[in-house]
Amino acid sequence: MNNIISTVCLCCISAFILVGCKLTTPTSNDTDAVLSALATENKTQLSDKQPALVLQPNIETPNVAIPAPPETNLWQVIADNLAFDVVPTPRLHKRIDWYLAQPTYLVQVNKRAAPYLFHIIQRISQRNMPMELALLPFVESDFRPTVISAQQAVGVWQLVDATAYHFGVTSDPWYDGRKDVLAATDAALNYLSYLHKRFNGNWLHAIAAYNSGEGRVKKAIERNKKLGISTHFWHLTLPKETSEYVPKLLALSYLLQKNHPKFTLPNVVNYAYTTQLDVGQQFDFGLLSSLVNIPKQQIHQLNPGYLRHQSSPQGPHKVLLPMTEKQLLQSRFFKRHFSQTYTVKKGDTLYGIAKRFNTKINTIKLLNNKSSSLLGIGEVLILNKAQKTDSLLVSYEISPYLVEKKRPKPATIEHYHIIKTGDSLWDISQLYDVALKDLLTWNSLKTHSILNPGKTLVLHLPKPQQATKPQKAKQYLSELEQLVKPENGPKP
Repeated sequence: MNNIISTVCLCCISAFILVGCKLTTPTSNDTDAVLSALATENKTQLSDKQPALVLQPNIETPNVAIPAPPETNLWQVIADNLAFDVVPTPRLHKRIDWYLAQPTYLVQVNKRAAPYLFHIIQRISQRNMPMELALLPFVESDFRPTVISAQQAVGVWQLVDATAYHFGVTSDPWYDGRKDVLAATDAALNYLSYLHKRFNGNWLHAIAAYNSGEGRVKKAIERNKKLGISTHFWHLTLPKETSEYVPKLLALSYLLQKNHPKFTLPNVVNYAYTTQLDVGQQFDFGLLSSLVNIPKQQIHQLNPGYLRHQSSPQGPHKVLLPMTEKQLLQSRFFKRHFSQTYTVKKGDTLYGIAKRFNTKINTIKLLNNKSSSLLGIGEVLILNKAQKTDSLLVSYEISPYLVEKKRPKPATIEHYHIIKTGDSLWDISQLYDVALKDLLTWNSLKTHSILNPGKTLVLHLPKPQQATKPQKAKQYLSELEQLVKPENGPKP
């Protein structure tokens, strides 16, 4: 079976520019435990890291350029580039107090967001959209890629099927793009951009419409116009969820802008340590794992949009990998399976070669470890284009008839928590590592419900597994022989 690898393209993560900012290379070591846990086998030297965002000081000094040191914490970059002018109101103070009662909220939720946050900020910056939008996945879902709401909204951006489909996110039994964080980000930003235009450039109206629907916000605005009163968000009559939704975002923005001493800012390195690769054809996660030498489970965790052990025959075939762009391009597996050589001819330029092969100049430089754009006639370059004679499926004998085993639904037990003075729903959800929405559903509560000390909450927790008794040596060896006994047919 000779399958030819179709178009393979690398989604190269490049440095991005915000207003009043410039690019440079970070100087800090990777101190974030979340990052090291995700890429322990892919630690790099400083030269491997993505360029970091640097904030330029607002100092007017004639003919003297005063560069600022690079900002090493990506969350500080977010905080420094928030644009909304937030004025505290009684409704806003209520949400601010909620966050201050959970001072480590961002630190906890950020553990799920860290692999994707740089890419989200980059997309927002490239579109020249307000940085506050980077906070929406935290407000929407506590950045849970697989969460499903009662209204069947899915993923970190909580997209319903119709909206996702309209803005280019596909779903089938193999793949749900709403759970694919980067694909869902593109769809959500397209939707927000559309709403921003529909509401004449008013971002608060657009964000409210993102939550409750375009029609409801329009009706609320028209009602206020007829009554001759302000159409500002604070004066609109909207569903309770939406009335609390926008203040929740603004309160988070306010705390970050003010660098509130009682609210803890997470620490995420200011470069992309995950990179997206387009395999170009249907692939098996086991095969990909063996190629990149990364555990299959880790690749699945970074790519929750894939619902099976293989990508869909109809695509997409993109995967996010826990490595920098330079690591990926210079890896042995990439050069073997996703590149070809090109001999420089008279008149060639890097720009011309990049345009001809649908790639980027920086990608060619990284692949060939070049620091300049100079080329020599006869020089052999490596380009990110699949070898036509290579076939990953044939080389690794991947059967197209793999039988996927369905995982049984994990058994749970009921656990009862007696409410103590000072308890909050968020604290309890974090204590037992359960979703806040699940805790609310199990106990028929709302986010604003009052907890009375002495009352009992029910939780459905995973049932502890029973320890197995040691087996006798003879029995163990017999079972081991069965495990290693050769099987007929190709193995995945």
